Amino acid sequence: MKEKADGMGVDLLLVDTGDRIEGNGLYDGSNPVGKYTSEIFKQQDVDVICSGNHELYKKASADREHLTTVPNFSDNYLASNLDYINPKTGERTPLAPRFRKFTTNNQGIRILAFGFLFDFMGNYNNTIVQPVEEAIMENWFQDTIRDKEVDLFLIIGHIPVRSKEYTAIHRAIRAVNWDTPIQFFGGHTHIRDYKIYDSKSVALESGRYMETIGFMSIEGLSTGKKATRGTADLKFERMYIDNNLYSFHHHTGLNDSTFPTSHGQKVSEYIAHARKALKLDSLHGCAPQDFWLFRTRYGSKGSIYTWLENHVIPDVVRSEERKNKPSLIIVNTGAIRFDIFKGSFTRDTIFIISPFTSAFVYIKDVPYDVARKVILLINDEGRIFADASPAMRASVLRPPEQMSIAEGILTGDMSLLDYDEGVHGDQVHFGQRRGHDDEEPSLTPGYITRDDLGDLGDDTLHNAVPNYQVPNCFQANASFPGDGVPERVDLVFLDFIEPFILLALRFLGQEYASKDVQSYMGKETLSTVITQWVERNWDHKC
Repeated sequence: MKEKADGMGVDLLLVDTGDRIEGNGLYDGSNPVGKYTSEIFKQQDVDVICSGNHELYKKASADREHLTTVPNFSDNYLASNLDYINPKTGERTPLAPRFRKFTTNNQGIRILAFGFLFDFMGNYNNTIVQPVEEAIMENWFQDTIRDKEVDLFLIIGHIPVRSKEYTAIHRAIRAVNWDTPIQFFGGHTHIRDYKIYDSKSVALESGRYMETIGFMSIEGLSTGKKATRGTADLKFERMYIDNNLYSFHHHTGLNDSTFPTSHGQKVSEYIAHARKALKLDSLHGCAPQDFWLFRTRYGSKGSIYTWLENHVIPDVVRSEERKNKPSLIIVNTGAIRFDIFKGSFTRDTIFIISPFTSAFVYIKDVPYDVARKVILLINDEGRIFADASPAMRASVLRPPEQMSIAEGILTGDMSLLDYDEGVHGDQVHFGQRRGHDDEEPSLTPGYITRDDLGDLGDDTLHNAVPNYQVPNCFQANASFPGDGVPERVDLVFLDFIEPFILLALRFLGQEYASKDVQSYMGKETLSTVITQWVERNWDHKC
């Protein structure tokens, strides 16, 4: 595509807004984690790149970002509000350059780029995330945005395009540079979205998990070579491209034989080698049906959370020392990241659906009448959490996609909701749509996006899928008496949600603290629990 752009005399930039780690076997399945992925990422020619929150949860991953990823991308990696703590000296320094100014090769567009992270508070203590509204008040930022020799401000970040952070950055730039175009690229909420800030300022977010390639074009920018044009000459366009070979062939004009490059084939060979070395295709069992995060209602047979709640958790989450003690087991829905598809359930699958290493912990002998109310408080999202700390919004326990669902089901037009799980038909690009008299194609289930520019942003026509709301947490019980309820229970939960559990208990009049929380199953995690259940209960011939 860059060759195609060069041939047209235009400039194409590749942007990465973070969260490159966790959620697939290539990263999570190696020891140490990330053994292969750093080399794979290095092969991509990225022009501007920043960190997401997932790179910062653990000491090792933050260290690797500083020691490996930042050097791999040199000055293209930007960290406008992210610092690293040297483990030997304790010195605090920017993880990477705060900003970058560069000129494009073909048109000579002068770009001033920044890379931000949302106001994240869950990072390990070897990094510091400075709140965006503080960072933009610092002298370096205020001095930089006053540069008048700039044709475009490029703000990338692991930040939702509709957020207080981006609103603050937009206001700060416009306060001193009212007319220069601003292009934001966002992330984190796992959705396709496009926001118009003003006539010369827009923002694009490109979905989740590399399902989507977000394409943004700006026509009419001034450059160092020509005079500034008026607002009427500036044109923004966006497109959400499904990330697959059909799309790539369509947009490059190439095919199976002409599309591959020798470099790309070498990277593919390296990926195949890594997958084989990590045994990612080894089979744990065969899923008898699809299990969905959001496509079916929580409580229905097709819900992955209902399956976990009714079958997996009560069957496997049990301490040997306290296996006969009744327990209530709480898991946050954000601990599951993806659907399970009917068919092979492999080693790779488990990392895709739940890569996290949170262990099960418990508080013993909690009065049942108190314990049963904990999940009610957490799912109610009362003010007890919001008032405690900005980091204690109970909604952070859900998958990020749920931030965009106000209630019930997400779809702008219910008449478009014509989802058929059995339909897996043709991928049809907008440019290939047939006339009314032609036979209508069957469509692949996928995204139908509505944003500030309307509903024509999806490059491929899709059969709409429902998107139901899920609770913050779900709960299972184990070893309950055959009749009635127990007087006391072990309250079991993932260590990730410990602050929420303790706060709920305090609100209910119980003075439990971290000292009362104990390991329940040693090093067992949700992913190991799911794997054990699948191996015991599902057929091994798909």
